[in-house]
Amino acid sequence: MLQPPLSFDDSPHRCDKQRVALVIQYLGTHFHGWQRQIRLRTVQEEIEAAIASVTHRALSIHGAGRTDTGVHAAAQVAHFDAPGPIPAQRWAAVLNSRLPQDILIRDSAPVAANWHAQFSALWRRYRYTIYTDKRPNLFIKPYSWHYYRATLDESRMAAALESLLGKHDLSAFRRAGSARAHSFIEVQAAQCDRRGPFLVIEIQADGFLYGMVRLLVGMLVEVGAKQRSVENFVQLWQHQQREEVKYAAPARGLCLLRVGYADFPIAPQVWYDAQPMFLLNG
Repeated sequence: MLQPPLSFDDSPHRCDKQRVALVIQYLGTHFHGWQRQIRLRTVQEEIEAAIASVTHRALSIHGAGRTDTGVHAAAQVAHFDAPGPIPAQRWAAVLNSRLPQDILIRDSAPVAANWHAQFSALWRRYRYTIYTDKRPNLFIKPYSWHYYRATLDESRMAAALESLLGKHDLSAFRRAGSARAHSFIEVQAAQCDRRGPFLVIEIQADGFLYGMVRLLVGMLVEVGAKQRSVENFVQLWQHQQREEVKYAAPARGLCLLRVGYADFPIAPQVWYDAQPMFLLNG
């Protein structure tokens, strides 16, 4: 497939190397997560291959977070050090012409040489969508958990979520296999709202444990279905009773919504709320 010609800035004062930030969307359905893995399709690998097709050299990109297999992203953030004359603002268009249809670069911009997509981030925010109508919907299925076996009480789920606010040891919601040294997480915001047949859960924190949101949502559904009390939920995580957390919500309902920085050069319209909300009348 022929690629469109590139127009470079050949000014003699240009830098030979610049750090470029990317805001990235991807549909996680056919990916084995963000991080590069041997013989498995990942988002990082696809983007690095697109960059290499332009630069003719292998370069690494660094993401703000490592989403798991099947998890989507509305505004993942990454950076890489770009050689050559392509202006930072052009990289979004350049890469989109080379990426598969389930990845899109929303925008690109120059950042300081010491700026880091992961380590400069102040918080990450995830959204989980549950579809509660008994009738299935093909257009909703890839992006939500179709749960209709019991009526979910969103006020109970919201009360359980509120108990997590602040800095706590949340090892009860940590999957095995994590290399993280500790399980202390500062939850900055958490909410559960009903929008017609949809329950929308959002959690913002300074970081997330491996598998944390899906395990947490699985427990919240038990609370909402009145299979577990709010008090029991609180006791469970406060006493790190990991053995009681047995079910993880499906990956397809989870989306990395946005990442926050003290000083980000890309406009909020690009990254702040880039996943459309579902809303049906029943």
